Amino acid sequence: MPTAPFIPVSEYLRTTYRPDRDYIDGELKERNVGEHPHGNLQIILGTIFRNNRVAWGVRPLGDTRVQVSPTRFRIPDVSVIRNTDPKDPIIGFAPLLCIEILSKDDRLSEMQERIDDYAAMGVKDSWVIDPWKRVGYFASPRGFIQPEDGVLRIAGTPIAISLADIFAQLDEF
Repeated sequence: MPTAPFIPVSEYLRTTYRPDRDYIDGELKERNVGEHPHGNLQIILGTIFRNNRVAWGVRPLGDTRVQVSPTRFRIPDVSVIRNTDPKDPIIGFAPLLCIEILSKDDRLSEMQERIDDYAAMGVKDSWVIDPWKRVGYFASPRGFIQPEDGVLRIAGTPIAISLADIFAQLDEF
């Protein structure tokens, strides 16, 4: 079985991919993107964070490279950083929150490696949302937990997003 060609970090960083790809220890990894529910939910979440940016002290970023280790770059569907964080082209610090939105062919088991990478770099909060099954999860190296009250939160902040509300917005479009 042929192995994927090794790509140096420098080449990955100077190359534009459409769509962008994760970079894992010298190998490019394609991401499942492009379906309507996925893209729409990405916009809904980005808009909620953008509309609350002052009150919550955050900046949402879509599809932005996050360097989780010297040889690994992930691209969360939505990264949420603090207003006080640097505005670097690539995020090299732990975002406040990483959000992954499942595409039709994604599985939670496949998301675990991504969540582990985020946690290893210091991300305390990650969410995974499935627009097909209409569920959301708090994600950690221990696995995935659905919020009992249907609200995704970040402890110690005013950030709270109702899954019912975002799925209702998803149904509008």
